[in-house]
Amino acid sequence: MNVTLDKTSEVAAVITIEMQAADYEKQVKQSINQYAKKAQMPGFRPGKVPVSLVKKMYGTQVKAEEVNKLLQQTLVDYIKEQKLEVLGEPMICKDQAQLDIETSDDFTFKFDIALAPAFKAELTAKDSLPYYDIKVSKKEIDDQVKSHAKQSGHHENVETYQDGDILRGALAEQDAEAKPMEGGILVDKASLMPQYFVSDAQKKIFEKAKVGDVITFNVSQAYEGRDAEIAALLKIEKDQVADHKGDFTFQVEEISHFVAAEVNQELFDRVFGEGNVKSEEEFRSRIKEQMQKMRQADSDYKFLLDLRKYTEDKVGELQFPEDLLKRFMQEQSKEKEEIKDEDFQKSLAELKWHLIKEQLVAANNINVSQEDVQQQARNATRYQFAQYGINNIPDEYLEQYAAKMLEDRNQTNALVERAIDEKLTAALKNVVKLDHKSISFDDFAKLFEAK
Repeated sequence: MNVTLDKTSEVAAVITIEMQAADYEKQVKQSINQYAKKAQMPGFRPGKVPVSLVKKMYGTQVKAEEVNKLLQQTLVDYIKEQKLEVLGEPMICKDQAQLDIETSDDFTFKFDIALAPAFKAELTAKDSLPYYDIKVSKKEIDDQVKSHAKQSGHHENVETYQDGDILRGALAEQDAEAKPMEGGILVDKASLMPQYFVSDAQKKIFEKAKVGDVITFNVSQAYEGRDAEIAALLKIEKDQVADHKGDFTFQVEEISHFVAAEVNQELFDRVFGEGNVKSEEEFRSRIKEQMQKMRQADSDYKFLLDLRKYTEDKVGELQFPEDLLKRFMQEQSKEKEEIKDEDFQKSLAELKWHLIKEQLVAANNINVSQEDVQQQARNATRYQFAQYGINNIPDEYLEQYAAKMLEDRNQTNALVERAIDEKLTAALKNVVKLDHKSISFDDFAKLFEAK
């Protein structure tokens, strides 16, 4: 067998594989013998079908299978031996001659391959990048304390309405004479939150409302044409809303007022686990630590974004085999549609960063273990629960949710990339010179708005 490489440019080449019968005959013979051992035909005992008959029936199929297996293995081995950095996968050349697998014994296969451009991505202590240290203000800690207190709060019934309360009662449609409309809408147990009315005039009607009051208001005006909300309140279809623009009465049967939890030991235990925090000062300190940790993750994320742009600029423009890459993307597409130029340019930008990142990962000996990926899953699970104010989730539940996450291949791949990014960020923070900048969270957020 003869394999050759013909470079058509710095980033494209053709691999030619010339295969003779002697290269695959042995494998074909062995496969046919295996077929014969399992073949079942009328008039023959199982496994006793003559090889010549098996060859006549399955020979072409077996030959095609063995030629294809040898072809694929040869291609993979050659790329590996020659240390070719192939983008995508090899593709059969468009001018590949049609092969007659049944009557021919010698074959020539040609593959187009897209090659990665040659470049060097290198960072040293001479390279300087900004690193934003995000401050945690007293107000932000106060707001987080209030948030925890709110998440652990409860509702209680009161006699007089205050802004933000929930009103429950009977809602009845009125006619032009301010009487219950015959055949009109009647909702026995309706819930209202006037705080979310669009109309201030309609909100005002409910000020100081008390249990037992009967209040007349206009639903259509209250929500100013928000048909979906009106339909949900009146329990009708959205296309029926236009038929109910008159007044309604609402008999207040219950007023539910939300009460935030007190900032005491019960709240400390609920947020951080029993006995782990014993004072408000310690509670606020732990909250600050949490926020600083999250802010550091934000700072690292911004650092990696800045590092990407800096390194891409330092590397400069790269030449890519665009025609081959477009062809590869189109062949991989389920719709086989022509690739839009905008989408293609975005793909090239991501490919450039991928190649740069590969070099940086190799240069800094970054390796990701299964434990690293599992830890990423635990962290992601912990973060999801933290969004609901749950900070002391038991380890057994943490492991259970993390394991479920790892069952999804897409999520697993994302966690692997996150682990790589974290390790690469940590390594490069010790390589380049960091220009520390103290910044508020609001100003930090503006950096992304400007982008």
